[in-house]
This record gives sequence, structure tokens and C-alpha cells, in this order.
Amino acid sequence: MVALAQGISYRRSALGVATLLLVMGLWYLSTTLTGWINPSRFPRPVEVLSAFTFIQTEGYGNGKLHQHILHSLKLVAMGFAVAVSIGVPLGLLMGYSRRAEALINPAFLLLRPIPPLAWIPLAIVWLGLDDGSKILVIFVAAFVPSVINSYTGVRNIETPVMEAASMLGIRGWRMVSEVLVPGALPMIFTGLRLSLQASWTTLVAAELIGALYGLGSILNQAAQDIFPAMILVAMVFVGLCGASTTWLLGVLEERAMLWRKGRVAT
Repeated sequence: MVALAQGISYRRSALGVATLLLVMGLWYLSTTLTGWINPSRFPRPVEVLSAFTFIQTEGYGNGKLHQHILHSLKLVAMGFAVAVSIGVPLGLLMGYSRRAEALINPAFLLLRPIPPLAWIPLAIVWLGLDDGSKILVIFVAAFVPSVINSYTGVRNIETPVMEAASMLGIRGWRMVSEVLVPGALPMIFTGLRLSLQASWTTLVAAELIGALYGLGSILNQAAQDIFPAMILVAMVFVGLCGASTTWLLGVLEERAMLWRKGRVAT
């Protein structure tokens, strides 16, 4: 079983590498060899490499690449952490208690349809152009998925399990730690992945306005300078940072749910 799972993982990795190489080959063919795509519209690989070297050595947009990356990671981590620390317990509470759901859900349903980016003007009015406004917008984006999926996870716990816990007199913290969290954990992690994805999407949009550092600020500055190669560098590292943090979350999920380790993905 383990060997089969490893074989599937290896084939998926090989397929991913092959797809990436194909995309790189098509990029080189269409921009460098044939000139089908105008370099002013989409940069050639050598131009992107030159832009990457430039931001690494000379810096661009008030800082070098690692400074921008670390700043964006800090904002995402802070907004995501606050959203999850509030959203997951709130979702568990609403899923478990009908009274709490009746009390909280109307306000949540009112705020839920508002796009996170719509909070940017209000965040700037409240907190200015500093990092606090960006963290607030990231918090709003990450908050909703964590609440919804935690709520759904509790509601998906089988009724006999809840009834057995009630009969055994499990209450309070024991109910949370021994019944609600283990039962809802798969959906909780689904919510965390969605929240993390929303955090990165919202971060880039928030950093397009009034940011001195961050990957979004690189995109903004490069757009003003009409520097397509630098735009692509920033886009690539947004994707890499998002993929890396998602991978770390996946590792945490595996450690938190060891009982799933023997399952073979199809």
C-alpha cells in the first residue's frame, strides 16, 4: 500500500515537472525563437532572468527581492493567524450551538457577501497606508472560509457520535477537544487552505496601493515603469510563496490527521 502511494506520488511529480518544462519550452519558442509574441507585451526568458538578477543585486521598488518576500510573508502570516484564531472557534461554536448560530449568523450573513477588496478604502481611513490596513483586509478575506468550513465540519459529525458524547456526560472543553475538533478537522483544514489562498490574493491587491515593500508593490512599480519582465518576476514569486505556504499547511494537516496517512489518493 505504501509503495503504491509512493508510486502515484512519483508519477504526479514527474507529470508536473514535464508540464512545467513544456510551458517553458513554449515560452522560449514563442518569444525568443520565432518572435510570435512581442517582447514588449510578454518578456523573453532572458529578460526575466535579467530582471531577477537586478532586483536581487541592485534592488527595485525600495528593496531587494528577499526584503519584499519577507514583508509579504509577514503580512499574510499575521492576517491569516488572526483570522483563523477567531474564525475556527466561531465556526465550531455556531455549528455546535443553535442558540449561538441564531445570535451570530445574521451579522455574519450580512458581512459575508462583501468582497474583501471593498474593505480597502475603509481600512485606509481607519489605519492609514501602513501595514495595519493590509492586515485588516487579509483578515477579512481569510475569516469567512475558516468560519464556514469549521461550521460545516461540526454539522457533518454523525448524530450518533454527538448523542454518545452527550450520554457519556462530555461537556465543555472535553467536548471541543475530543469530539468537535477531531470530527470537524478535515473541513477545518479545507477552510484553512481556502483562507490561505484568499490571503495571498488579497495581499497583492492591498499592496498595490500605498505599499513601500512587498510583492504587490513590485507589481505596482513595474506597471508604472512599463517593466513586463519585473512584473513576471513578482508574479512568479507570489505563486512560489503561495505554493510553499500551502505545502507547509499540507504537512501540518498530515501530522494532525495521522489516521489518514494510509489512505491512497486516487
